[in-house]
Amino acid sequence: MKIIRNIPMAVEFMSALPELKKHKKNIYKYRELGDVEKEREYILKATSTWGKRLVRDLNIHLNVLGKENLPEKGPVVFVANHQGYGDIPICCAVLDAFQTGFIAKKSLSKLPFYGEWIKNIRSVMIDRDDPRGSLRSIETAVEFIKQGFSMVVFPEGHRSKGGEISEFKKGSLRLATKPGVPIVPISINGTYKLFEEKGYMQGNFTVDFLIHPMIETAGLSRTEASNLAAEVEQIVRKGLNKLKSK
Repeated sequence: MKIIRNIPMAVEFMSALPELKKHKKNIYKYRELGDVEKEREYILKATSTWGKRLVRDLNIHLNVLGKENLPEKGPVVFVANHQGYGDIPICCAVLDAFQTGFIAKKSLSKLPFYGEWIKNIRSVMIDRDDPRGSLRSIETAVEFIKQGFSMVVFPEGHRSKGGEISEFKKGSLRLATKPGVPIVPISINGTYKLFEEKGYMQGNFTVDFLIHPMIETAGLSRTEASNLAAEVEQIVRKGLNKLKSK
């Protein structure tokens, strides 16, 4: 029964992917030319249009708080809690002034069409069962950031499905501390309603998206960098609790 219920929403989810395909040629063109600025421009056009279309067509109501905390430009690492599959398109819809790649589980890359596009927007796939491979993936992401690409990371490493936030993994914030770029913590509540709440896709719900003040990482001491994951986790956790209690 859940499979049948998933069909209409899954069709909608997949039907939005042509929004990404429109810009595929230019993304590849400027990537091959080494024109990072133009590549970022077309990735942003693709992902923001895709995210906003899904929000519109699934009748998702966005309540965005703290947008004034966004920096004027990237690269930046956005650090958010991870409630569900809806986090990626919601981030694409809200962070519409930033090209964003994602640190995502390797299993996402196997999804038809969607997996290919996640990789092509400068996302990096992590295999949690391969620690050495995961370190190499983080290094790849660091290189992307050094080139000027912004990234979104979910340091819990798994979906909370609307439950409590899990401990943030320290290594994930090396994305920001190694190249010395700012971190923007984000608290998200409601994305689990897209799929995880009932086990099938649904629409017509509200997502609260709280953007916290930026944290500079350039010049941090080794101790400060080591404590950063716990610090950001507390910011995101307090923000989420605030969103849940309203």
